[in-house]
Amino acid sequence: MSLKIYLNDRLVEKDKATVSVFDHGLLYGDGVFEGIRSYDGLVFKLREHLDRLFESAHTLMLDIPMTKSELERAVIGTLKANHLKDAYIRLVVTRGVGDLGLDPRKCPRPTLFIIADKISLYPKEYYEKGLTLVTVPTVRNHPEALNPQLKTLNYLNNILAKIEATTAGVDEGILLNAQGYVTECTGENIFFIKGKSIVTPPPYVGILKGITRDVAMRLGSELGFSVREAVFTRHDLYTADEVFLTGTAAEIVPVVRIDNRVIGAGRPGKTTLRLTKEFRKLTPKEGVRS
Repeated sequence: MSLKIYLNDRLVEKDKATVSVFDHGLLYGDGVFEGIRSYDGLVFKLREHLDRLFESAHTLMLDIPMTKSELERAVIGTLKANHLKDAYIRLVVTRGVGDLGLDPRKCPRPTLFIIADKISLYPKEYYEKGLTLVTVPTVRNHPEALNPQLKTLNYLNNILAKIEATTAGVDEGILLNAQGYVTECTGENIFFIKGKSIVTPPPYVGILKGITRDVAMRLGSELGFSVREAVFTRHDLYTADEVFLTGTAAEIVPVVRIDNRVIGAGRPGKTTLRLTKEFRKLTPKEGVRS
C-alpha cells in the first residue's frame, strides 16, 4: 500500500507529495517541524508537540495556516489513512513558495505537510548494551544566533555534529557550547545520574526543551530522585554513575562510554532501565487516540 501524505489541505499519494523548488523551507531552511510518536494508536503528547510547534513559529513570525485543533485532527487522520498504530509522525510547516531572495514577505502562503511512517532510530541491542558517545568539534549554536529552543528546518549544526560522530565510529556526538559546557547530542537531550541526583543542562546553555526530556524529569522525581537543571562539563559525565539520552524517536537510551571513558559499570544502569520501564508504561496513558 502506498504511503499517504497530508499536504496543505488534503491527503495525497507519496509520489504526488511534492513541494516547489522555490519553497523557502528548501531554499533557506525557513520553517519549523515536530517529530511525534504514536503507540498502539495513541499519539503521545500530541498537544505538547503542537504547543512547541506554534511557539517556534511565533518566534519566526511564521503563520501556521491551521488551528491546533485542526492540526490535531489532521495528524490523527494521516495515521488512520496509513493504517498505522505504532508510528513516527513528522509535522512540517515551511514559509512557502517565494522568490530567490530572503524576504519572507514574498512568501504569501505557508506549506504544511504531515508524514506518518515507521521508524527505529537505534537497534534493540543499543538499549540492552548502551551507546558510545564522543565530544564533537562542532560547537552548539549560540542562543542569540539561532536559538536551539526553536525546532526549525535549519539543522546543519546538528548534521555537522552527526557527521563528526559517525566518522569517529561512534553512535552519537555531544555538542558543547562556546563556553565549554555540555548542551545536548545531535538529536537527543542528555542526563547524568550521581547518587540520588538526576541532572540535565538548562535551556539557556543551548538546548531544545525536549518533550521526552520533560517526561524523564517528572518520572525521576516520582522515583524519589532530586531532579535538577544545572550547567556542567564533560568531567561530570565521565564520573557519573549513569548517563542516558532522551528523545521522541530514541525514547530513553543508556550510555556506557564517552570519549573512551567507561561510564559507571560500563553497562546500562538500573535507574536508566527503571526510567525506561516507567516511560513505556506511561505512553498509553498520555496519548490522544487516533
